[in-house]
Amino acid sequence: MLQLSVLRDQTELVLAGLAKRHYPTGPADVAAILDLDQRRRQLQTSHDSAQAEANELARQIGGLMKAGDKAGAETLKARTAELKQHTQTAAAELAQVEKDQQQLLYKLPNIPHASVPEGRGAADNEVVREHGTKPALGPDALPHWDLIKKYDIIDFELGVKITGAGFPVYKNQGARLQRALVNFFLDQARDAGYTEMQPPILVNEASGYGTGQLPDKEGQMYHDAKDDLYLIPTAEVPLTNIYRDEIVPVEKLPVRMAGYTPCFRREAGSWGADVRGLNRLHQFDKVEIVQITEPEHSYAALEAMLGHVESLLQQLGLPYRVLRLCGGDMGFTSALTYDLEVWSAAQGRWLEVSSVSNFETYQANRLKCRYKVDGKTQLLHTLNGSALALPRIVAALLENNQTSDGIELPQVLHSYCGFGKIIG
Repeated sequence: MLQLSVLRDQTELVLAGLAKRHYPTGPADVAAILDLDQRRRQLQTSHDSAQAEANELARQIGGLMKAGDKAGAETLKARTAELKQHTQTAAAELAQVEKDQQQLLYKLPNIPHASVPEGRGAADNEVVREHGTKPALGPDALPHWDLIKKYDIIDFELGVKITGAGFPVYKNQGARLQRALVNFFLDQARDAGYTEMQPPILVNEASGYGTGQLPDKEGQMYHDAKDDLYLIPTAEVPLTNIYRDEIVPVEKLPVRMAGYTPCFRREAGSWGADVRGLNRLHQFDKVEIVQITEPEHSYAALEAMLGHVESLLQQLGLPYRVLRLCGGDMGFTSALTYDLEVWSAAQGRWLEVSSVSNFETYQANRLKCRYKVDGKTQLLHTLNGSALALPRIVAALLENNQTSDGIELPQVLHSYCGFGKIIG
């Protein structure tokens, strides 16, 4: 959530940032927030003045009663009653204005970093670099949805029977590969200085608002209305909310956390010819990394997180590219996002496997995640990245490493899997 002080003091900067995002109602929303802010301050001043006058009159009434001036005391009591009614009315209006202002603030997305390129959609994202050589497959190469049937490692039909489309059942060497990848990613995160966490996969509404999934993405989240809990779309939500309403001691910064969780996304309206097999699921496994740090260190942290994710892809031997997302393609809460995509040889296209983002103070302002500098409380910066999401990694591993007699797995996974080749 953007800070009110930024909207007041840097209005043009905010409007320019919203324009870069192609956020259509930016000028109207900002104007409405500032109008409400002015009204809020007027009401607060009126409320505080009436309260101060009432307090002073109460002191005077006591003196008049001691002096035996009951008539004077009664006159002041009548004025005190008027002031009490005024403060109650002002307090009620103030609460409504603050609520309206808060709802409008929740609607505004984050302001893009200066390095974010202009653009409206994915076609305008900037390719920062590519790494690795795309494998040349033979004419008999199969896409991963055919390979998983051939080697009997994932069953989509069984998932439909048990739950529905988008909930596959992993089995045999496919189940062992899933567990191997999770353990490999967690071990790599631990070696990079991240503390492993195992958070809940259900969160309350406050947590959803804290990291910005609410009210922006409620339509994409699975919601249990009876208990008012949400299945997480990513471990970012519970991990970052650990520090909601916290003042983090400077000596504990930066906070680095890593967590494995299943992730749940309704993906409403997202089905089509390009999302077959593992390309898009309702439930999938992912290891997430999160950092919370001082503002002056956050962009160095972002580059370090990006480097960590790249190292995972390099160890897996997957060709990949790094994209800097344009203003029109960024997530709601992000100030700067890098996407990492791997090459899917049988499909002949890039598949997104990670987003690494700096949210600056946007989430921290919602979370009230702070630290103290020279005795003053300041907002921290929050960052997160996928390190990594499994489905499309598995898709690329299967397709890129297929041979006539099985699928050769990267050397780094052999000890985790207990085998080096998928043979069914």
